[in-house]
Amino acid sequence: MAVRVGMVSLGCPKNQVDAEHMLSLLKIDGYELVADAALADVVIVNTCGFIESAKQEAIDTILEFCTLKQEGRIKAVIATGCLAERYRDEMAKEIPELDAVVGIGSNEQICQIIRDIWNDKKMVCAYGSKQDLNISGGRIISTEPFYAYIKIAEGCSNHCTYCAIPEIRGAFRSRPIEDIVKEAQWLADNGVTELVVIAQDTTRYGEDIYGKSALPKLLKALCRIEGFRWIRTLYCYPERITDELLDTINEEEKLVKYLDIPLQHCNKDVLKRMNRFGDREYLTKLISHIREKIPNIILRTTLIAGFPGETEEQFEELCEFVAEMKFERLGCFAYSQEEGTPAAKMKEQLDEQTKQNRADTVMQTQMIISERFNESCMDKGLDVVCEGFDRYAECYYGRSPMDAPEIDGKVFFTSEDKVRVGQYVRVHIDDTLDYDLIGSVIQEGDNA
Repeated sequence: MAVRVGMVSLGCPKNQVDAEHMLSLLKIDGYELVADAALADVVIVNTCGFIESAKQEAIDTILEFCTLKQEGRIKAVIATGCLAERYRDEMAKEIPELDAVVGIGSNEQICQIIRDIWNDKKMVCAYGSKQDLNISGGRIISTEPFYAYIKIAEGCSNHCTYCAIPEIRGAFRSRPIEDIVKEAQWLADNGVTELVVIAQDTTRYGEDIYGKSALPKLLKALCRIEGFRWIRTLYCYPERITDELLDTINEEEKLVKYLDIPLQHCNKDVLKRMNRFGDREYLTKLISHIREKIPNIILRTTLIAGFPGETEEQFEELCEFVAEMKFERLGCFAYSQEEGTPAAKMKEQLDEQTKQNRADTVMQTQMIISERFNESCMDKGLDVVCEGFDRYAECYYGRSPMDAPEIDGKVFFTSEDKVRVGQYVRVHIDDTLDYDLIGSVIQEGDNA
């Protein structure tokens, strides 16, 4: 009887792609994969270690499965991913109930690691080189079958002072265009109609292997693949957004008019301490330029409130910037003091309550902006991909091109005819609810 393996992947989509790759290796090796990890013999917790809240979630999840192990319901628990990579010795020492701690460079050995712990019953600690993390190869898609992420690069070389990713994941390294296109074609052949392009910094794609950003060239190649209806790009750094990229997004029909630009702040001094580029004037001009180049573009950004040394005046400038720019999508997070990063050693660390209050204030401002934007969608028709049926609300739900998976809002809608998951329909917007839209089908679209 095959050993049953369950995977719980936490954190960002980039980590999820790594989990999908490991699942593929396990299936090829003869392991039985189970959707409910609590019913498995071996549970792999693919951890996130980016900020404190993510670390705590990972530890809580590991301890939850270790409890099931003590109760005899599962046989082994393995920690992989960013937390395992970042805190190698600490995890093995502090959580002795673990059967294996696997760094990202040893993901390829996951099958042998399970055999070792299954046979020897001893803790395995495996840490290969970060460069050994394979960013190509087979995957088992764990998202809904109609959409998938595609990772075009690994690591990061930006060295923002608050971020531990370069330490955890290593230097930025791109995949060749041909390799990405081959994987994308496989995704399309297997029913994926929405492709989400990801990397720690997608706009840096290709600089290391082609000598310049090759993101526009890559996106054009992806658009030539039959089967994709929407192609979305996340994590575009502002200083690397070129007219070539904007023209490509504007001209290519499959590229949704949506751009994710993590700005983090607008004050020049705060950005400098973050080791980020620009100031309020530069960013204001950039946002205006993007909106001129791509009419009806949906802009998403993320911000950090309460960075070390952020004064009341600098925070007020951030609030004014948010109110002025009117981003259609925005998230603001309280600064997390991450050990080992330059920002963690900076003087004038703000207390947790002040940081959270500032983040909440920004989000209150954004709530008003979002409500007004949603109101502007009233009485309009939107293409929506169906994600399921809400039996409590007795209606379907899905996303428009304005909404990235697992990040943005939903469109709740009714239909006289049955709508399948992955089917595209035209929805007339009749009402709004917080960050979500409500409507009814006026025209069925193509099946996914």
